[in-house]
Amino acid sequence: MRRHTPSWFPVRTRVVAVAAGLALVLGTGGAAGARTATPENEPSWQKAVERILSGKRLDGASSSVVVADARSGKPLYRHQSDRRLVPASNTKLLTSAAAMDVLGPGYRYRTDVLAHGDRDGGRLDGDLYVRGTGDPTLLAKDYDAMAAEVAGSGIEEVTGSLVADDTRFDSERLGRSWAADDESAYYSSQISALSLAPDTDYDTGSVYIEAVPGAAAGEDPKVKVTPDNDYVDVEVDATTVAGNGENTLSVDREHGGNKITVSGGIPVGAEPYESWTSVWEPTGYAASVFAEALKRHGVRVAGETELGKATPDGAQRVARHSSMPLKELTVPFMKLSNNNHAEVLTKTMGHESAGEGTWSAGLKTVSGFLDKEGVDTATLRQVDGSGLSRMDNVSAGHLATLLHSVRKKPWFKQWYDALPIACAPGRLTGGTLRSRMCDTPAERNAHAKTGSLTGASALSGYVTDADGRELTFSIILNNYMADSVKGVEDEIVVALASDGKEGEPAEKRGGDRDTGRTPAPTFGAECSWTKPVRC
Repeated sequence: MRRHTPSWFPVRTRVVAVAAGLALVLGTGGAAGARTATPENEPSWQKAVERILSGKRLDGASSSVVVADARSGKPLYRHQSDRRLVPASNTKLLTSAAAMDVLGPGYRYRTDVLAHGDRDGGRLDGDLYVRGTGDPTLLAKDYDAMAAEVAGSGIEEVTGSLVADDTRFDSERLGRSWAADDESAYYSSQISALSLAPDTDYDTGSVYIEAVPGAAAGEDPKVKVTPDNDYVDVEVDATTVAGNGENTLSVDREHGGNKITVSGGIPVGAEPYESWTSVWEPTGYAASVFAEALKRHGVRVAGETELGKATPDGAQRVARHSSMPLKELTVPFMKLSNNNHAEVLTKTMGHESAGEGTWSAGLKTVSGFLDKEGVDTATLRQVDGSGLSRMDNVSAGHLATLLHSVRKKPWFKQWYDALPIACAPGRLTGGTLRSRMCDTPAERNAHAKTGSLTGASALSGYVTDADGRELTFSIILNNYMADSVKGVEDEIVVALASDGKEGEPAEKRGGDRDTGRTPAPTFGAECSWTKPVRC
């Protein structure tokens, strides 16, 4: 693969930049090591950024930071800009941009129901196929609508089987090095070309479980599963405890199956306990919900449901559901940092580009797109679409190059609008930034993708300074021991947004503190992955 020099680091400036970086190391010691800024016209926020990166929360940590002029791509500040770190969900910047370019903003998924066999009045002497292409936005109501279409086509009886065709993608369900203890978490759901979501967050491949306490201590909680289905087996081994008792309720799914156990205690009068839990083998889950929908609409299927068989040539379509276009799907995908969407899009790119719905083919397609955009793909590693894997290695320099390059794309505004927005209300507007950087110059100004895993945090995107100049920035922080470094990221972005001709010097607004109402979460995952949502 041909290597590219990143557009933010021209070859002719390497010697100057290295010399400037060495001068800063010698002048400020190890805390500011390898930090370089453009020598002329030093930005007023530079000292603030250096002070923030030298704070106690980053003692012993690794960091990679780049700030650049968005229009020209000219670097204004670099700190370890080539250092590869775990980007967490900043990986989705690579995947989503590639998807918009490769698939196009108007791309739609199609889910078809096809009849194969002879028709005799209301009887189909053969099999009924439901064929998925990867749609991560299918809901139970969509399967119900397709079942109604089947009945409307005149089919009342199927002598053969209901067959779930998920062959658009391979059978590899989980990404490389995904944590085993996340297996039942909805944000680590299995990837299939045929699945469904329990809600309009489109948490595909999972079920929503709600437990309501009984009226008195000793009573069983009332447990509801959405969508209603027989595919998961929910066992309630829980009880209602006194109102002043401790809430110890938990929901766990067994490994390798769909037995879900609700255990522990929930106090009288407590708010309902909510859990989003992934299913084992989502193709079967979707087929089960569709089979029940067919029954409700009077379509009888004599045979057993079969999984993973390709639809034969000559089968006749009797129903179809089309997804929202990619430009709309990108909103819940990016605002809520949906991992399943990222992986589905990766495999979709593989199928559309190489005829293989695999991670390997999809990631090769992403790499090809990045290469054309000037990102040095020889110096990064991407093993999944979402960033859930700790094998992903990306630098702030890689992301800075991409953020500048995509500004010329015809789909850029749609992609930019899909990024979370600082302190903007609404989960599908502010997204994972909706409670961050409030009451600061970055409020509703910064558009950026968040990223969080235990010991890994990132924030990359766009912000406009007080003089109206748009900046790109990428901040990746790893190996810290603090509960959270979100405040560090926010302080840097606020410093950038505060730069101007008038007002308090930017360096006085930085420092080792939290900014505005920025939360300091103590969990190592995106706030939108912890339900009920904590951002």
